[in-house]
Amino acid sequence: MTIRLYDTSARQIRDFVPLTQGCVSIYLCGATVQAAPHIGHIRSGLNFDVLRRWFAHRGYEVTFVRNVTDIDDKIIAKSAEFGRPWWSIGYENERAFTAAYDALGCLPPTYEPRATGHVTEMVEMMRGLIERGHAYEADGSVYFDVRSYPEYLSLSNQDVDDLRQPDEGVAGKRDPRDFAMWKAAKPGEPSWETPFGPGRPGWHLECSAMAHKYLGPAFDIHGGGLDLIFPHHENEIAQSKAFGDEFARYWMHNAWVTMSGEKMSKSLGNSVLVSEMVERWRPIVLRYYLGTPHYRSMIEYSEEALREAESAFARIEGFVQRAVELAGGPVEPAAEVPPAFAEAMDDDLGTPQALAVVHTTVRQGNSALAADDKEAAVARLAEVRAMLGVLGLDPLDEQWSGGADGRGEELEGVVDGLVQLVLEQREAARARKDWATADAIRDQLGRSGLVIEDSPHGPRWSLGGR
Repeated sequence: MTIRLYDTSARQIRDFVPLTQGCVSIYLCGATVQAAPHIGHIRSGLNFDVLRRWFAHRGYEVTFVRNVTDIDDKIIAKSAEFGRPWWSIGYENERAFTAAYDALGCLPPTYEPRATGHVTEMVEMMRGLIERGHAYEADGSVYFDVRSYPEYLSLSNQDVDDLRQPDEGVAGKRDPRDFAMWKAAKPGEPSWETPFGPGRPGWHLECSAMAHKYLGPAFDIHGGGLDLIFPHHENEIAQSKAFGDEFARYWMHNAWVTMSGEKMSKSLGNSVLVSEMVERWRPIVLRYYLGTPHYRSMIEYSEEALREAESAFARIEGFVQRAVELAGGPVEPAAEVPPAFAEAMDDDLGTPQALAVVHTTVRQGNSALAADDKEAAVARLAEVRAMLGVLGLDPLDEQWSGGADGRGEELEGVVDGLVQLVLEQREAARARKDWATADAIRDQLGRSGLVIEDSPHGPRWSLGGR
């Protein structure tokens, strides 16, 4: 039982060997909260949620840190554009991100630190880097001297001499390629007092400081989107290692959600907000769509692809529902997943292959149901629930079935009673061979988001897409 992961820094799949036996520490670059999240933003959270769940299933104790960048140039620009305090914009969008993570079933992080809450740690790191000759202060700003760190750009495999910087004319910079760890205060902008004068964090320093605080000088896995490899992750590595930290031992990067071949982005005007999507599609279907492709594969957004995901998940959900009915109640997930599923997940989080095992098991379960083989159907249900639990897609989990307060079950009971009344009218129409009325009832229920299935035991309903 060895989990193998693609390490961006090594450019190959490596056996995962934890720093501490039985434990895994993960730092994921989280939201920059200048705007509400689109589905491209949330894909990273979903991918690393599945990774976290798989480690937990394999018996690891997981420490998962996902930061919030609550101050940066974009947030300040939004503040000026809308005439609102920077913290108001940041907090509103931070809550939107939390709501999106929650809606799509992501487990809460162990720690979720904000950049503005860790200025003390940033100052400590800058002092250490200045003392070691890797950073310098100029006019109240602090810059990292990239040429002082020979391994700079090893993650992205670039040459420092080939870099072109947009701010070549910045006064006080020794080299235009040097990057800001701390930015001197400008009139009207938020600032914090430091030994270098008032200012605010540069984008990159916050993650180095927070990773050090919550995970120590060395930790197992650092994650984020492909777009963060340069400059963000390169600069993190340079700061942290020059400071003396071993930093991350494995680097994992998820691919993008694209639209017409372009990365989904607010600036390109091609983003689809999570808040809008969950009004049109069941959140569990959206999770299936975003969370089951391989994390290193691009997802090309389309309505057709979402409908295909909805149909595929409906087949899984239909089996679960029928098997529960046959069993006379919920069946606990199996203690272990099928070996083929485990093999796929151990191989660089191979969710497509793992999902194929889920669908194969569902087909076997449906065959058992057709043969009225209760024992086999229940066994397959237990396996399916175990696999879906790892993927965060178990429809019987309280996340999707109503929550701990039971209101979802209450409402489902009310809806079930109303739908059964309508289905009785449909059955009466069928009995008198009034097929037009029967079909009209079924179609009307379909337009309301309900899927009606005629079975040997009578009609049953389930929720379709919105």
